[in-house]
Amino acid sequence: MIHRLLSFRLLARHSSPNYTLRRDQGAWLLAAAALTLAPHLLGMPPWVAILCPVLLAWRGWRLWHGQLAPARWLLIPLALAAVIGVRISHGHFFGKVPGLTLLAVLLSLKLLESRNMRDIRVAVLLCLFLQFGFFFNNQSLPMTLLALVTIVLTIGSLLALIDPAAKTRERLGMSVQLIIHGLPFMLVFFVLFPRLAMPLWGMPSDNSAITGLSDSMAPGTISELSLSDEIAFRAEFIGPPPPPIARYWRGPVMNDFDGRSWRIAPRPLRNQPLYTPTGVRVDYQLTVEPHYQIWLPVLDFPAGPVDNVRFSHDFQTLSRTPLNGRMQFRFSSYPETMVGLDENAWILSQARQLPRTGNPRARALAAELRGETPEQTLSQILVWMRDAGFTYTLQPPLFDVDSVDFFLFDARLGFCEHFASAFVFLMRSAGIPARIVTGYQGGTVNPINQIMVVRQSDAHAWAEVWLEGRGWVRVDPTALVAPLRITDGLAGALSSSEGELPIFLRPEFFWLRDLRFRWEVIANEWNRMVLTYNYARQRDLLEDIGLDTLEPPSLIAVMITVGVLLFIIMLLVWARHARDERDALDRAWALFSNKLARHGLARAPAEGPLDFSRRLAAALPAHAGTLGDICARYARLRYRPPASNDDIQELSHAIRTLDLK
Repeated sequence: MIHRLLSFRLLARHSSPNYTLRRDQGAWLLAAAALTLAPHLLGMPPWVAILCPVLLAWRGWRLWHGQLAPARWLLIPLALAAVIGVRISHGHFFGKVPGLTLLAVLLSLKLLESRNMRDIRVAVLLCLFLQFGFFFNNQSLPMTLLALVTIVLTIGSLLALIDPAAKTRERLGMSVQLIIHGLPFMLVFFVLFPRLAMPLWGMPSDNSAITGLSDSMAPGTISELSLSDEIAFRAEFIGPPPPPIARYWRGPVMNDFDGRSWRIAPRPLRNQPLYTPTGVRVDYQLTVEPHYQIWLPVLDFPAGPVDNVRFSHDFQTLSRTPLNGRMQFRFSSYPETMVGLDENAWILSQARQLPRTGNPRARALAAELRGETPEQTLSQILVWMRDAGFTYTLQPPLFDVDSVDFFLFDARLGFCEHFASAFVFLMRSAGIPARIVTGYQGGTVNPINQIMVVRQSDAHAWAEVWLEGRGWVRVDPTALVAPLRITDGLAGALSSSEGELPIFLRPEFFWLRDLRFRWEVIANEWNRMVLTYNYARQRDLLEDIGLDTLEPPSLIAVMITVGVLLFIIMLLVWARHARDERDALDRAWALFSNKLARHGLARAPAEGPLDFSRRLAAALPAHAGTLGDICARYARLRYRPPASNDDIQELSHAIRTLDLK
């Protein structure tokens, strides 16, 4: 391995200014570049997604016809135009997306203009930078496997330059071997390298479009979200999970209404919740996918305090920092807790407010259904909504200005946000405090590892009503129209219109769900072991092994020392393995020598295999051919390495079966 790397240094230093790539060498480079660019181009401007493949194809065409790079008078304007295009498309050069876009364009241009070994090395380095960029927004196991493949191809392209005569299998084998040699350092760096408490790559103007609930809700927002099959979070329960009807995962609470949209009202935050937990306790661990906000989906009502978590007056559970990465939290929830029994009068007043005008028919209906007590009003409104002939659908019509009136009296088609919004509007019109709670309802327990997975398609909206002596009470008007939505999830509620469902929820694709269950077990272990190894977990590990008092420079020194020791151990294991292979050849030759010695033909200590072969042929002419073949094969394996295991085993078998009678 070392002599090959040295030969690469000499090749790089003494290569001619116009180094010409062979077809197979260029094919390795183009394959590495194409696979490196592929995942990036999906999120880049369309013109970049077209330009880069065109430049690679152009380079491949010129390579096939043995042509050098195009003239500089053509390449320089093309490069300037591409740089200007990146600036126009993104508005700036700073940030992950503009930076990766610029690198993608530069890699394609560098491959096209490559004239010497230096240009080729720059192209290889650009490939490695872009492979590192895979993980800026996606650190999943499939992306990691793709990165490994691209790294193998990139190293293989360097090996193709070092040894043009090597076969494809040899280049791939050497690439994998070099990566394995780096594993000790990789593992030590992963475990011990000082981690930051905040993301390293967050830059100004890097706005990531993340699917998930937000701090506002308008007609259609949750129905659109329910078409997504992305995972929102996972929950691992200590003990049996709650039944489907109790799986309400509380998220943002909406209190302010402007006639069309509901929004979160600002509230002071506390380290402890404003209630005393009582009743049944449910313990679980959440693994929340990044959504770049601070709200956490939890079962009502978690006890406090919890590390890095705060609680709002309307019983939201909030992280102290935005969830820019996958994070884990442990909670103990008490669903039977009564909350808001002595609610603040100002909060109750806010929960009755409506715009001065708008939705006159809904206001008139609320006045008509108003009873003598809040409980009677609540009951009569629920009965009216149950009997009004509403239809639960993912494809409601576009709503008019008076969205509540249009839904209640004209369309009567809607999703959970329409039912919750109309219900809260009616309750407030009747003078009863009410608000909207958004979050998730349901979740699917993976039958393999018993971890509950909650997806964006489980997004839901329900209501809370304040009643004297009972506090805030959950009311889900969607359950009146589509009760199967609560017990069987979205698939059960929309079974009559399966064409609206995401593909994994459709009954005919049950086999896809089974495959997904198995894959998610693997993905969850990857998340648990690798992706959630953050600053806090590293700090806990360092405390356990007694290194938490070391300053970063000392910790880096320890890390390098451990990495070197692991590398030396790996080399010793490799050397022992190689020695064992040589010992197998020596043992076979010793067995052959002993067999001949028993026939009075002992081999002299300084006698080589070819001299021994000639003496044996003279002494045993009947076996001259067999003995000569064994001696020649041994000489070839001993003095013309490397000797493969198959060749050594074949020689050993020939010696063991040798019969001189």
